Amino acid sequence: MSNTPKHHVMITGGAGYVGAVLTPKLLALGHKVTVLDLYIYGDGVLEDARKFEGLREIHGDIRDPEAIASAMEGCDTVIHLACISNDPSYDLDPELGKSINYDCFRPMVKAAKAAGVTRFIYASSSSIYGIKQDPNVHEDLELDPLTDYSKFKALCERDLEEEREPGFATLILRPATVCGYSPRLRLDLTVNILTNHAINNGKITVFGGDQLRPNIHIQDMTDLYIKAVEAEASAIDGHIWNAGYENHSVNKIAEIVRQVIGETVGIEVTPTDDNRSYHVSSDKIKNEFGFSATHTIEDAVRDIKDAFDKGLVPDSMTDSFYYNIKRMQEIDLH
Repeated sequence: MSNTPKHHVMITGGAGYVGAVLTPKLLALGHKVTVLDLYIYGDGVLEDARKFEGLREIHGDIRDPEAIASAMEGCDTVIHLACISNDPSYDLDPELGKSINYDCFRPMVKAAKAAGVTRFIYASSSSIYGIKQDPNVHEDLELDPLTDYSKFKALCERDLEEEREPGFATLILRPATVCGYSPRLRLDLTVNILTNHAINNGKITVFGGDQLRPNIHIQDMTDLYIKAVEAEASAIDGHIWNAGYENHSVNKIAEIVRQVIGETVGIEVTPTDDNRSYHVSSDKIKNEFGFSATHTIEDAVRDIKDAFDKGLVPDSMTDSFYYNIKRMQEIDLH
């Protein structure tokens, strides 16, 4: 166990894709964790975390001021992960998306300050840059969010900057697309989708293929949150950092998947109208915070393959557990 001071971290969305990996990691390091989540993917995702004493779980909605106030009690750090987490999910119900992704954000930040929280870490998105021609998309470029999802991510960044003050340190992270295995596995993200299809269909369909997709392994992403929790507040305060690793084309990702799963996997390329291409630079976070991702896309594919081999991913093509949109439609979230 490390000698760093122990924190009490409140994680919104702590039972989601990233949260289900982050929560037990923080607990294993001796930190306390309060999870605030709707648990729409069930209680089982945090099974590993429950063997630690420092876990407190609140089944609640981030739009509910009472749930927020209760979750903040005794916490010094907030990691805000909860959101409707991509464009297609958001577009299902834009009003719902705005209520979760934006309307409740500033009230949550104010509640954190009122509760004595001293650092607030916000999971934004690298999609807020829009489509840039620059070979390396860095933090000083103008934001050009093209969708409501990314627009409200950008507005939350602005609001958090406005609420920042001495004694209330803020950090904004703009992650690339996360990939790899989690107890709450998502199979609606590029690397994970292609791996699932390669294993179950023996064939991958690539739409377009030349588009660049920046990725970061879930183990690296969760390690970054931990580093941000354990760092001196002055090392993170007021910073905005991209967090990515490999900017590969979708074609290249398909090739990597085939190399790991087996050469018999077929790759079929079809045209697409969606030519969005993202390529983010993570130089700033390396230079200013000493963080570099170390896990590759191959690692992510292998981790998911291992989970399949162990029988941990049943009904992967049909169960809504793996697909945000399907589950939201099923439970009629509102």
